Amino acid sequence: METLFGSAVLASVIFVIALHTLRDTSRSRAKATTPHVATLAVIALIALSVTGAHAQERTIDQFFNSFTDEWMRFNSDAAAASRYFTGEEQDRVERQMSPRTRENQIERIRLAQKGLAGLRRFDRSKLTPPQRVSADLMDWQLDIFVKGEPFADLAFPLEQFGGANIDLVNTLTVQHPLKSEKDADNYLARLALVGTRMNEAIAETQRVAKLGTIPPRFILNATISQMQQFVASPPAQNPLVATFDERLRTGNVVPEARRAELRAQVEKIVTSEVYPAWRTAIGVLQEQLPLSTDAAGISNLKNGEAAYAHHLARFTSTTLTADEIHQIGLREVARLEQEMDVIFKQLGRSTGTIPERIKQLKNDQGYPITPEGRAAVMTDINGILKDSLARSALLFDHMPKAAVIAQPFPEFRWPNAAANYTAPPLDGSRPGIFQMPLRPDRMTKLGLRTLVYHETVPGHHFQIALMNEDASLPRFRQIRAFGGISSITEGWALYAERLAAEQGWYDGDPEGHLGELDGALWRARRLVVDTGLHTKGWTRQQAIDYGIEASEIERYVVNPGQATSYMIGQLRIIALRDKAKAALGPKFSFKAFHNAVLAVGSVPLDILESEVDAYIRAAGAS
Repeated sequence: METLFGSAVLASVIFVIALHTLRDTSRSRAKATTPHVATLAVIALIALSVTGAHAQERTIDQFFNSFTDEWMRFNSDAAAASRYFTGEEQDRVERQMSPRTRENQIERIRLAQKGLAGLRRFDRSKLTPPQRVSADLMDWQLDIFVKGEPFADLAFPLEQFGGANIDLVNTLTVQHPLKSEKDADNYLARLALVGTRMNEAIAETQRVAKLGTIPPRFILNATISQMQQFVASPPAQNPLVATFDERLRTGNVVPEARRAELRAQVEKIVTSEVYPAWRTAIGVLQEQLPLSTDAAGISNLKNGEAAYAHHLARFTSTTLTADEIHQIGLREVARLEQEMDVIFKQLGRSTGTIPERIKQLKNDQGYPITPEGRAAVMTDINGILKDSLARSALLFDHMPKAAVIAQPFPEFRWPNAAANYTAPPLDGSRPGIFQMPLRPDRMTKLGLRTLVYHETVPGHHFQIALMNEDASLPRFRQIRAFGGISSITEGWALYAERLAAEQGWYDGDPEGHLGELDGALWRARRLVVDTGLHTKGWTRQQAIDYGIEASEIERYVVNPGQATSYMIGQLRIIALRDKAKAALGPKFSFKAFHNAVLAVGSVPLDILESEVDAYIRAAGAS
């Protein structure tokens, strides 16, 4: 940073000379030279302001903070969800919705490039080890973001799993705080922008379609059906209205009369702005149906093969190729099916293939497909969650302060949604939230325990909420400001599933153990199916026949590569644990290993390995 100091000194010298010269010329009335001297002074002032801005970032920690602030101001949805700012600034972002335009996308990439340039001014050899980890992480995240620019037009702005039609609703019904009347007013301000943001996504859908990016026919049908269901109910019953009203009521946020006024305003916006935008979007997608095909993989699009390679690098944080991942999947499928066969035979279930026996067991352990059955699912989830918290105390030194709760998805999302976890914000104003789709194929006890372990305790909630609460981390790491890293986040959650089995949580429950193994088998099949769809010409039906349900196949089609991150991440974490066990022998401790993995938060797998190696050295020395 010596260069910045030198620039500041030079600017100061220029400014002083300019002032003296201006004073002297003024005295001698040499008016002809005065404008030039004044210009010199202005230049010096500009130089001082620029170097002054850089002086605010004399340390890497200051840079982390200032650039993250800039990034979050640009990403109002993320800032609102995490409650990143405070006071008036937070209030401002909670009245905004991030644009869905190509211009906004380009500006974000330029901002990432700016961040990389600023970050790379620092000599990393002079940083402390924690600073170096943070710098390497930020570099990796911004770099992978920039490298995705050539493939930005290959995404579908409207789709059944994570398009604007999903994200806009989720932002308000799940992430937006509703603890005060101000929160309710902010909700109204954001809701008023939903129609505009949807129209931007519609325009993007039409733009990329002209470039050849049209979803497969089955994705269009799934999205159209979902959106039709969203607008089919009277506005008063729409999740944007009903969830808002319920949260105000149960939280005693405002008096009854005021709640009725606010509900009426929300209902009016949904009627006059949200539903019309959704109906326009449905029409646009219906117009694309005759132009679509059944081809499922991204490789069918222009530059699709390169795009898939990029997505694999982004989601696995490795250099593994599609063929290598495909082979890992085939190997793990064979191993897991063999292990499951042994347990099935012990239960007297020896007839049929593994998928056929799993299907029968799911049916045998099914809940009634009724409102009472769905309530029973949620009751059982809460019981599993309570039990897992008690069991985890034997394996973990640190647990999040934030609570985690379970709730069903809004009904319009049941056909397409996957169970997921939403992190609590920095200020602790909302718990972590586990959402469950209550469609028929999820209405079974088989695998339910494993799913809860994955999404909550000791899975996502332990890793992500602990990261949020770790004030020693730069804030960009606490809230995953530049995005999560799927290989370690999903890898940890899948590791948590296996850890439960290894530690005897399924003792006396062989069906529960089969559910755990079926979850692992599902992730192994994903390695095969995702690479098959996107690089080997697999059809949707081929993937279904391999043992993956249709809604999951459709998820992989619109989110290429993400499904590979789970098992790739889990296998690396297990390999690192085995490495620690071999190196430390009797000094190995599950609690210490878990501390090492969780303390680093969300990082690429190579950085995780470096941190585990450091833990091994420290533990060995002690």
